[in-house]
Amino acid sequence: HFFNLDSIGVELKNSIKRELHCPVCEEMVKQPIVLPCMHSVCVLCAAEVLVQRGYPPPELPAEPKTPTSSPITRSPRQTRRPPPKTDRLDRVIRTGLLCGTHPGRRRKDTPPVIMLFPCPTCGKDVELGERGLADCLRNLTLERIVERYRHTVSLGSMAVMCQFCKPPQALEATKGCADCRSNFCNECFKLYHPWGTPRAQHEHILPTHSFRPKVLVCVEHEQERLQFYCRSCQRLLCPLCKLRRAHSGHKIMPIALAYQTLKEKITKEMNYVFANQDSVQAQITQVESGIAQTEEQLNQCVSELRSVLAERQGALAMLLEGARAQRAGALNAQLSEKQSLLENAGLLTYTQELLKETDQSCFVQAARVTHNRLVKAIENQQHFSLSADPSFRHFQMDVSRELKALSSMDFIQAPLAPVIDTQKTLAYDQLYLCWRLPQDSAPAWHYSVEYLRKVGGAGALWGRVLSEGSSGSNGTHCSWQRLDDVGGTSAVIDKLEMDSVYVLRVRGCNKAGFGEYSEEVYLHTPPATVLSFCLDSRWGLHAERVALGKGQTYARSVPGMTLLQAADRALTSCHLTSDLLVADVSITQGRHYWACSVEPGSYLVKVGVGVEAKLQEWFHLPQDMASPRYDPDSGHDSGAEDTQDCPPPFCFLTMGMGKILLPKCGASNTSTGPLTAPLPPRLGLCLDFEKGRLTFYDAHSLRVLWEGTVDCSAPVCPAFCFIGGGALQLQELIANLFQHC
Repeated sequence: HFFNLDSIGVELKNSIKRELHCPVCEEMVKQPIVLPCMHSVCVLCAAEVLVQRGYPPPELPAEPKTPTSSPITRSPRQTRRPPPKTDRLDRVIRTGLLCGTHPGRRRKDTPPVIMLFPCPTCGKDVELGERGLADCLRNLTLERIVERYRHTVSLGSMAVMCQFCKPPQALEATKGCADCRSNFCNECFKLYHPWGTPRAQHEHILPTHSFRPKVLVCVEHEQERLQFYCRSCQRLLCPLCKLRRAHSGHKIMPIALAYQTLKEKITKEMNYVFANQDSVQAQITQVESGIAQTEEQLNQCVSELRSVLAERQGALAMLLEGARAQRAGALNAQLSEKQSLLENAGLLTYTQELLKETDQSCFVQAARVTHNRLVKAIENQQHFSLSADPSFRHFQMDVSRELKALSSMDFIQAPLAPVIDTQKTLAYDQLYLCWRLPQDSAPAWHYSVEYLRKVGGAGALWGRVLSEGSSGSNGTHCSWQRLDDVGGTSAVIDKLEMDSVYVLRVRGCNKAGFGEYSEEVYLHTPPATVLSFCLDSRWGLHAERVALGKGQTYARSVPGMTLLQAADRALTSCHLTSDLLVADVSITQGRHYWACSVEPGSYLVKVGVGVEAKLQEWFHLPQDMASPRYDPDSGHDSGAEDTQDCPPPFCFLTMGMGKILLPKCGASNTSTGPLTAPLPPRLGLCLDFEKGRLTFYDAHSLRVLWEGTVDCSAPVCPAFCFIGGGALQLQELIANLFQHC
């Protein structure tokens, strides 16, 4: 889809003209060289800048980095070619810029001067190296594009005259010889290229003021062609440079592969920019149309209410003017941004001309900067966003209400950002999100809840804001999933992946449109499937001490009369009784997760799992503090500790009085004894039946607290033991909770 320079408009021609300007003299580049930062500048401009900075005059050939014409290839009358008569060239010659080293002094007598060139494009001081400008390659591709541009737009063009016709009968040149580096008319070309001689094989081109070499050669090895590209150094290499120790371990590719790769990338990037230009223009048009429609609607409303707005018209006019100025400023900034995006047209036209380059080394040399600029242009378009809602719905007025109460008439405002209730919001079998609107917010008709799975994330914390916006973590772009038209101030999200972090946000909507998003929060789903069960009251329940709540998900233990009487008779100590509750289901395979809350004021509560048969046997034995089979300070039941080869049939954590005891055998504890930690609001347990591992979590953040082993050779069930007064609540399924609400 490349277009010719002949068919482009004046504005586009001026745009590409800026791409061909030297950043120093701000004129069309002449004999451009490529700096190490990959930007191009006229060689004479670069020399003048270096002299102004106090560096010694650099040694420059007449045409840098071009193979000099040998006597064999030089035209016999080329010496009659008139020298250039530009003022700048004479000024540089007078300052000694084209001079060599001083007579009588060898080059190696003094240490080389490392030159720093202030690149006006990138604003950095670029190190030129020991040889200064002599190490900079000539930008042959840019020269060719400038030449094509001059022929197309006739910018400052003057007829290219034959260099061998005798004045005053000099004719206009019709051919140029790339080997002789001269322009000829038809007769002179035949004269200096007689048939049957080696000169007849010379390559003839269009007449030009600047000849370029056929190939790029190495600046240090003048007979070697640049056949490789170092990706690490981003430089062209000849076969001899490739063997240097400085490029050991670098990624070096043949110039043909680098040419093809870079050309494909630039082509795709340019096509992307072209494809998105229409979309950007359509959005700008939509914004402009929205301005016109809003003004029309406002004028219509004012006309209909003019008879009853006599006393309020002045105040509303001031309010409207302020709003109009604010929107106009935002939209004018948007239009300015649109103009800056359209300035990329010159870059695109330049890129099209660049892609016509067939010389691989020349193309790779000139294409690097264009590639970087196209990447930045694509980033600008990807981050382009409208600064105003084109619908302007928040300026609509509920006319029926204002007709009855003109004194309170005002513009409708969209709802403010909702505030997520972190105490009620949780992740269990599903995600349950709860929020509220600020007190000074306009009412919301309905809400939109959005969520996405955070790739590779764990360790979710409340209140964290996802800095990537609508992108996933680590720059991974993910699409938000949405629940639309949510009534009320809560929502349930199902069909989730286990052991994953989800990011959620919500916003309200009314007649004025959608309001701002709430802060984005993390929710971490459980590591395994949620196990739903109730407390079993068929065995092991002392009605006088333990009571179950409705639904058998809540249990409370209180010291009975027996304990009080025993304490009254004892002088130094008393025996405490233990009450055991188990789940009404048993686990025989797989991984399962459940959670519960222990009342902080509980004396001692043990939470864990055990082999069902062993639990019945243990409960029917008399239990007290002196029992050798039970030690509440160990943190877990150790009835099978004497059999070291087999895991214990029970695994419990002991908690009470607002603390939780972490045994010394826990993986998270590296000290010599057990530790205590604050009791979390919710305790999570995950049993891996096949591995015989029980993991305890802080269910709020899914942080691992402790991990133990348990014998899973027989059915295992969740178990809870009360020692003294206490209470616990099983976590209810979100699906059931939402149905109750």
